[in-house]
Amino acid sequence: MACLRVVYPLLALAISAASLSLTAAASELDQSVTKALPKLEQLYLHLHQHPELSYQEKATSQRMAQELKQLGFEVTSNFGGYGVVGIVKNGNGPVVMIRADIDGLPIIEQTGKEYASTVTTVDVSNNTVGIMHGCGHDIHMTSLIGTAQQLMLHKADWQGTLMMVAQPAEEVGGGAKAMLKQGLFDQFPTPDSIIGLHVSAAIPAGKVGTVSGYALANVDSVDITIKGKGGHGAYPHATIDPVVIAARTVLALQTIVSREVSPLEPNVVTVGSIHGGSKHNIISDEVKLQLTLRSYNPKVREQQIAAIKRITSGIAISAGLPDDLMPVVYVHDDETIPSTYNDPSLAAKVKASIEAELGRDNVLVAPPVMAGEDFGLYGLTPEKRPITLFWLGGVDPSLYQASLESGDTLPSLHSSQFAPDYPLTIRTGVRAMTRTAMDLFNQPAQ
Repeated sequence: MACLRVVYPLLALAISAASLSLTAAASELDQSVTKALPKLEQLYLHLHQHPELSYQEKATSQRMAQELKQLGFEVTSNFGGYGVVGIVKNGNGPVVMIRADIDGLPIIEQTGKEYASTVTTVDVSNNTVGIMHGCGHDIHMTSLIGTAQQLMLHKADWQGTLMMVAQPAEEVGGGAKAMLKQGLFDQFPTPDSIIGLHVSAAIPAGKVGTVSGYALANVDSVDITIKGKGGHGAYPHATIDPVVIAARTVLALQTIVSREVSPLEPNVVTVGSIHGGSKHNIISDEVKLQLTLRSYNPKVREQQIAAIKRITSGIAISAGLPDDLMPVVYVHDDETIPSTYNDPSLAAKVKASIEAELGRDNVLVAPPVMAGEDFGLYGLTPEKRPITLFWLGGVDPSLYQASLESGDTLPSLHSSQFAPDYPLTIRTGVRAMTRTAMDLFNQPAQ
C-alpha cells in the first residue's frame, strides 16, 4: 500500500499524560488484552524479523494457520495462494469477517532497532533485495491473532460465525482477487460484515481514525510507448522526435485533472517514469512513460484512461506520425485496485464501538487518501457485503508531539525508517477490533 501522510495539528492540544491513557479506568477487555500482550509482542517480533515478499509468504502463512488452529479455529491453508481462512461457529448469529494482510516489502530496514529485519531474498527480476514490513502488516497480523484470542476467551459474550482471513499479496494487488476467485464466499459462509484495520504513520499510537464513504483510491498502472523516427541529433528536421512528443504528452496529461475531470471529483495522474534515448546526439525511435492513476469514482477512472488514449494519439497525429507508429497505451489490468468504500452504516457502527472501548478522545475522523488497498474488492462481489477499514495509529506519541512542535516529517508507510510503537499499537488494535466484532455479533444479521 502506498504511503499515508496526514497531519492532525489539533492533536497537539489533546496529547497529554491524561489523554495518552486509553481510558481513565481500564475496561475488562483492556485488562484481558494487557494480560495477553507479552505473547502478542513476541509474535509481532517474530513476524517483523521474518518478512516475506508477495506470493512468497509460505512461512508466514504457516505461522498464521498454526496460531489460529491453537485457538480452536477450523483452518484452511493455501487458499488463493498462501491465504489462510479460520472459521469458528459459536451459535446462531451474523457472520463477521476480519481480514489482515501478510506480505512484506522489498525494503532494506534502516530503523536501527535491535529487532530490525535483516532478511534478504531474490525477487522476480533475480535481484537480491531486503525485506521489511514497512507497511505494518506485522501489526495487522498480530492484531488479527490477538482479536481471535480475545473473541475465543469471551465466547459467552457473542453468537455467530467468526471468519478470520490472513490475505497474501496485498502489496501487488493480487491477494484479494485470488482468494475471491477461488471462492472465498462460496466455500465459506458469506459475511454479513467485513472489517479490517491499517496502521497509520500519521496518527499517534493509542488513537484510531475512522472514515465513512470513500477511504482509499482506485489505482491503475499505465505504460505508454511513444514512437518516432530516429536519426542524428544534428538533423532533427529529418526525424520525428519521440522525446519532444513525450514532453508534450506529459504536459498535456496534466489537463486531465485540471480541465477534464470535475473539480469535485478527486483524481491524480502522475507520470512517475520517463525513459528514452541513449546518447546526446542520437534522436531515438521511442520513449517509454509509466503512470499511476488515482481516483475514487469508477467513472472517473474510465474517464482518465479514455483521455490518456485520446491525448497521446492526438499529439502523435499532430507530430505527423503515421498510423503504424501511433502510441501504445497499456493498462495493467492485473494490477488494478478498486477504491475502498467504507459502507456508511457499518462505518458508523465501527466508530461507535471503538469510541465505547477507547473513549471518544481517541477516535478521530480521518480524511480519505489516494493510497490503494485491495480490501475494497471484498465489498464489490455480487453479494455486495458492507465493508469498513479503519486506521490504527502507530506513531510513538512522544515522537508525534515532537514532530508537531518541530515541523519535522515523520517516516511514512513504505519508509525504511518506519517503526511503529508496537506495544501500544497492538493493544489498541486488539481492543478496537474485538469490541467492534462483539458489537456486530450482538445485532441482527443484515
